[in-house]
Amino acid sequence: ALRTDLYGHLLTLDLEFYDRNKTGELMAHSVNDINAVRMAIGFGFIILIDITVLGIAGLIMMFNISPKLTVYALIPLPILTLISTRFGRMIHRYFEKVQESFALLTERVRENLSGIRIVKIFVQEEAEKEKFQRLSQEYVDKNKKLIRIWGLFFPLVMFFAALGEVLVLWLGGRLVISGEISIGSFVAFIAYLQILVWPMMAIGWAINLFQRGGASQQRLQRIFDTTFDIKDGNRTLTAVQGGIELKNVSFRYTSKNRNAIDDVSIKIEPRQMIGITGPIGCGKTTLINLLLRLYEPQAGAISIDGNNIKDLNFNDLRYNIAYVPQDTFLFSDTIAANIAFGRNDYQYADLERVTKVAHIYDEIMALPDSFKTQVGERGITLSGGQKQRVALARALLLDRPILILDDAFSSVDAETERKILGSIRSELKSRTSIIISHRVFVLQDADSIFVLDNGRITEQGTHQQLLTLDGLYREIFEIQQIEKTLGAD
Repeated sequence: ALRTDLYGHLLTLDLEFYDRNKTGELMAHSVNDINAVRMAIGFGFIILIDITVLGIAGLIMMFNISPKLTVYALIPLPILTLISTRFGRMIHRYFEKVQESFALLTERVRENLSGIRIVKIFVQEEAEKEKFQRLSQEYVDKNKKLIRIWGLFFPLVMFFAALGEVLVLWLGGRLVISGEISIGSFVAFIAYLQILVWPMMAIGWAINLFQRGGASQQRLQRIFDTTFDIKDGNRTLTAVQGGIELKNVSFRYTSKNRNAIDDVSIKIEPRQMIGITGPIGCGKTTLINLLLRLYEPQAGAISIDGNNIKDLNFNDLRYNIAYVPQDTFLFSDTIAANIAFGRNDYQYADLERVTKVAHIYDEIMALPDSFKTQVGERGITLSGGQKQRVALARALLLDRPILILDDAFSSVDAETERKILGSIRSELKSRTSIIISHRVFVLQDADSIFVLDNGRITEQGTHQQLLTLDGLYREIFEIQQIEKTLGAD
């Protein structure tokens, strides 16, 4: 249940949380930390109950036989308490360091496996192996320090537990000789003392489990204490027309010292197609993330059909938007499952239609298992252009009133891009469309084009209007025309 709760909580957190935390560290939380807490709650509490019941029962029996001997048997207890407190803190501190080291090790493995092609192409196998060995050795060294503490702690607990038994044998023998207790009572007392020795020694084991579990629980609690700063609204959208308006919107990432979006205002009429272009890093994708409420602007307002998106339910807002992201992500599943992600009520004819619009149908049918072909992790068996077209088909299958294409054709060749633009026009007429692209050719049929530069809108107009201006759009157009001419030659 704890692992499920953690996973469920992670799904609710905003993108800034994932910008700050590495995937490998989160994986370490969900595996090692969960296991440590599970051991503390499960096995640790079983030991605690065991030593409590046996300890109380043993003390009662011993006290009934000889209160004096019972006091002697408990003489080492204050020392045991002091040792347990001191070593418990040390175990807690060092176990936190071990878990942090394991998180770094996990992140290194994840990065290398995800980027295995780059590692091989750049012949960095040995270099990455050395980095892994260094991190692995740090993990081993920190574990050794923890084991040394544990190795000193447990014998000390056993020694002082046994010391109580030695005191009882010495003083109890004298009491038998003096006739204060009988030999039978003394033998019975020793038997009950043996029962008490196990709880005294098991205390060390329980403390170790609880300190490890406590350290892991603190690490997990930091995640659970992280809340989604963007508050969900309670208003729903009905009969969405697709009118979108951004009024004086500004946004800055917490890790940056300048605005990624600076006082941007855009108005999009229902079923209008607008284009957004500009240099790399000018804020185009950030603008879309704000519209999807993956981030919250620090100033300004965004509305759909006159409804401020802050007042809208998250799911209701996103159910009305189909999005093809810049960084295409496919799940390790079939092509059909990836296209149908987000929609269950589809027919084969629907898959056929959207893949034909995306000009990927023939290539899918050429595969041995056609739509049932497994694409591998992150769609590794497909080319970049194929992945983008599968993602486009996925967005079209959703059939939402608002469609956003974020550099959706960047990995597609010019001829395929031309075909897709020709077939997708009929799809765009029935919905509000936002097309982001570096290629101005893609945007030339847009009703209006916005040019972003350093987070600000510097130009606005149709393709022809912007060409008459001596601005950034015209500069980009002329450069791309030269590239097109050189490519044709």
